[in-house]
Amino acid sequence: MIMKVSEFDYELPPELIAQEPVEPRDASRLMVLHRKTKKIEHRIFREIVEYLEPGDLLVLNVSKVIPARLYAKKKTGAHIEILLLDRLEEGIWRCLVKPGQKVKKGTELLIDNNLSAVCLDRSEDGTRILEFRPKNDDLILKKGKAPLPPYIKKEVPLDRYQTVYAKENGSVAAPTAGLHFTPELIEKLKEKGVEFAEIVLHVGIGTFRPVKVEEVEKHRMHEEYYRVPREAVRKIRETKEKGKRVVAVGTTTVRTLETIARLPEQEEYAGKTDLFIYPPFEFKMVDALITNFHLPRSTLLMLVAAFAGKDFIMEAYREAVKRRYRFFSFGDAMLIL
Repeated sequence: MIMKVSEFDYELPPELIAQEPVEPRDASRLMVLHRKTKKIEHRIFREIVEYLEPGDLLVLNVSKVIPARLYAKKKTGAHIEILLLDRLEEGIWRCLVKPGQKVKKGTELLIDNNLSAVCLDRSEDGTRILEFRPKNDDLILKKGKAPLPPYIKKEVPLDRYQTVYAKENGSVAAPTAGLHFTPELIEKLKEKGVEFAEIVLHVGIGTFRPVKVEEVEKHRMHEEYYRVPREAVRKIRETKEKGKRVVAVGTTTVRTLETIARLPEQEEYAGKTDLFIYPPFEFKMVDALITNFHLPRSTLLMLVAAFAGKDFIMEAYREAVKRRYRFFSFGDAMLIL
């Protein structure tokens, strides 16, 4: 059965794309989906406490967004936007540049009086290798701004495009499901007996790449680095043994957990994953999912459709549009049980 990308399309009025986050973080709306009964509830995010039980394990992606967006000029005066993707070595980065056709091998880019870059190479996927001068990562990141998605037109400070538990530099987009948590809400969940585990998946270029093929199976995911430390592995195994639920906070966490579920048992895991989850998919580790509302035709929408059931998810999205939920990175949340 061939699945078309167009099956994951839906009508979204542009005014429902959230341009800034809600304050406080946990005041966003929460749509609760019950997979067994197909029931849909409408709540506020902080009420998630009612749906989680003592012994459930919330798995958080603690990757931190780097200030990856830089603005530069060519000698001609043309404006160029740089998005840092992967650090190859001190001062040398794989980047996306916009407009791309203006940056060829040897092109010099002036960021300010203290920092410039030269294009060393152009890869087949359209990315560029830039060498910064001076080769000083601290200086490069100091000049950078929050790498907000292109559909957000307002400037938002980096710390607000960051989860409150972010620790490890490496992402070029936020694992947005976690943006709804406050320290107080985490404390309340811990008091109830909910357990927490931390993993890392650095969100990379795949997040920005639209699906360009017609048939879902033909899409290839970009590799992203992940790490599941020993402590997290132990907690996941204990949770499963006790018959409690592993609750993934975000699609990045789902991809990480389902990647290691397909590997031989180890005490800890690290590597790169290009796991592409779309219907039908057998979930071996994740029992419940906290996520945001995703772009039409995106790999993220395909993942949640695999988890909740395609028809049920598309119905939920139609309902969300009707009830004026806020969509995408700074939008509202969904809990799939």
